[in-house]
Amino acid sequence: MTQPEELLKTLSDIAHDPGARLAACLAEGRKAVGVFPYYVPEELAYAAGFLPFGIWGAQGTVREAGRYFPAFYCSIARTGLDLALRGKLDGLSAVIMPSVCDTLRPFTQNFKSAKPDIPFLFLAHPQNRKEDFGVAYTISEYRRVKAELEAVADKKITDEAIRGAIRVYNENRAARREFVRLAGAHPEAVSPAGRAAALKSAYFMDKAAHTELLSRLNDSLRALPSVAWTGVKVVTSGILADGDNLLDLFERHGIAIAADDIAHESRSFRTDASETGDPLESLARQFAAQTDDPLLYEPDLAHRGAHLVELVETAGARGVVFIMMQFCDPEELDYPNVKNALDKAGIPSVAIGYDRQMRDFGQAGTSLEAFADMLKS
Repeated sequence: MTQPEELLKTLSDIAHDPGARLAACLAEGRKAVGVFPYYVPEELAYAAGFLPFGIWGAQGTVREAGRYFPAFYCSIARTGLDLALRGKLDGLSAVIMPSVCDTLRPFTQNFKSAKPDIPFLFLAHPQNRKEDFGVAYTISEYRRVKAELEAVADKKITDEAIRGAIRVYNENRAARREFVRLAGAHPEAVSPAGRAAALKSAYFMDKAAHTELLSRLNDSLRALPSVAWTGVKVVTSGILADGDNLLDLFERHGIAIAADDIAHESRSFRTDASETGDPLESLARQFAAQTDDPLLYEPDLAHRGAHLVELVETAGARGVVFIMMQFCDPEELDYPNVKNALDKAGIPSVAIGYDRQMRDFGQAGTSLEAFADMLKS
């Protein structure tokens, strides 16, 4: 059986060089569609024959996007637009850009203005997504995006093709959920950086190919003997947690990630879509079923706190590390309620700042070291 480290390295190489993956895809004659966060029904692009290519910005200094966004703006938007302006997204047949939060709305229009050579598909999700009228609106938006994808692909997207794409994506979501569980059970074999890379690689691969690799990794992890973890286990929460400089701090201080509530990670594959019936309604109801995300409207403010408490207890974690995206109002406004719920349950937590342009992680390292020492004691 292939050892976990070999498969982890393969997935890590993919995660760390998305440009090479895009170039390889185009060289093979397959077209790609860029997918920006959050909650884009990638299955529609997949059913049209495109490779859905995830775009969550990139680590590094912004060079060109400062002409469109101030420094105190979400770094996902700043670095995502910067990638486009520097030609890193050239070759995409189109991009799909949603408007879930106040930051993304102007981002979509700035992108459309800054990169008119890349076809732009706007997607508006309803916040009142659970009611029948919200589901109906989501279906109408998905139907419009489907028609625009058909125009780009110059082919019809059949219901059967969408159902087939949903099956592929459900299988991949299940494999990623199982990997999260196994990585939490075997932190001696899966480092925080390796865990993040295995999940991140899904954004740059055909989901069927990613499922095949990840399933092999899951099999190899299941075969490992149980090893007592001498460090501490935590749950992470936030938008992004994929920076190696940040995640290496977790490993340095003996902190394993038992589970996560990260938008880029588990939130994105928490819910499956029905493989029967009207596929557009299945995708709309999948979005309606998304919960416990500060980017989405929830009438019950206590629900996400209860969700995190349950996640900590189920995963056997000792505390929660909030990885707060700089200048993200939804996360910052949600934090006091969630922290109060953890405090009432006796679960320690710590918040550290993070964004795509960070270079100095000294303060984060000090906070994590102190938090790990406190949990160990």
